[in-house]
Amino acid sequence: MIEKFPAQLSSQDIPRTLLKEALKQLDFAPAVALLGPRQVGKTTMAKAISAHFPGAVHLDLQLPEDRQRLSGASAFLQSHRDRLVVLDEVQYVPEIFAQLRPEIDAHRTSGRFLLLGSASGKLLRQSSESLAGRVSYLELTPIQISELQLVNSDAESLMHKLWLRGGFPLSFLAPSEVSSFDWRLNFISTFLNRDLREFGVNVPAQTLHRFWRMSAHLHGQLFNASSMALALGGISHATVGRYLDSLVDTMMLRRLEPHFANVGKRLTKSPKLYVRDTGLLHALLNLNGMDSLSGHPIIGRSWEGLMIEQIFALAPKGADLGFYRTAAGAELDLVVDTGSKKIGFEIKFSKTPTLTKGFWQACKDTEVAHAYVLAPVTQGWSIQSHQDHTVDVISPFQLSDVMSQCRY
Repeated sequence: MIEKFPAQLSSQDIPRTLLKEALKQLDFAPAVALLGPRQVGKTTMAKAISAHFPGAVHLDLQLPEDRQRLSGASAFLQSHRDRLVVLDEVQYVPEIFAQLRPEIDAHRTSGRFLLLGSASGKLLRQSSESLAGRVSYLELTPIQISELQLVNSDAESLMHKLWLRGGFPLSFLAPSEVSSFDWRLNFISTFLNRDLREFGVNVPAQTLHRFWRMSAHLHGQLFNASSMALALGGISHATVGRYLDSLVDTMMLRRLEPHFANVGKRLTKSPKLYVRDTGLLHALLNLNGMDSLSGHPIIGRSWEGLMIEQIFALAPKGADLGFYRTAAGAELDLVVDTGSKKIGFEIKFSKTPTLTKGFWQACKDTEVAHAYVLAPVTQGWSIQSHQDHTVDVISPFQLSDVMSQCRY
């Protein structure tokens, strides 16, 4: 593939679709928690949201002076009942949740608090204890293909740029491939040496770096804690589980659980492991350009991970997503179950994808209403099996329309 990308963009050129949903939720809920990894653009989005709320107050809880303003939190919150209060990096002051609950109950109106957090599991556990029924959760992902489609430019070239560099804005928008790669290496180093320690993860950075790189080599494959523990020098599998939890909670890794259909078959029970951002995946594997990626055996699984993240970002709230695999070889890369409807996805890095008997069996086992083959094509087509089942081969640019059907 040739590294030919459109003219330089700025962050203002890429509309973040979550902005509309965040404003909608703030029009209804007293508090909205906007979650996402570090450097994904939460503060930028918070500023865009604040523009719709005159007089909004923004506190960065990483800063001692802003934390000091909350030393008398009850009085501070009461004095700003007529304004949106934005609390950035809220996981630094976990005790604030216990004070938000009575304040929301005392003055329950919409659009009072916007909470920004960079550690999903930890933040959810803190807030769920005191803000149940009072807060709406949204996740800001790295830049998505569906957002690039809204840019008046060559969307296909932008998609390949997104695949190589990942969707963190400063990496994607860097002026050159070298500067993008350097940014990602610096991000990994800073994240391991500073950010994780601030989240309370007291594991040597070098150890977690080894674990993260091993996870990159296992991208798209089943996770085996015992094998990983042996490769890391014979540590316990429970310790490996804690390492994994740390990187899943901070949204660096995705642990994709299996989908359990109600069939009397031996199902795979181990999760699959993915580095959530392909730019970080490539940096961890020292793949600094499209030429090096094209010649690496990870390329198909890298494409698979990119597509899975697009589907997760577009899935309806509350949907259950997992892969399906049996010991007999039936397999679907992803099953999206909304409760009222199931659709399946097989992801192929091929412009002429072929389907196996195991794919058709998986569609039958899971009883999906429809199945799709997601491939790097520009136009889709239908494939019909001997059992009169049809699947559609679709491009990544058709994914938004397909996923919108899951809502009905």
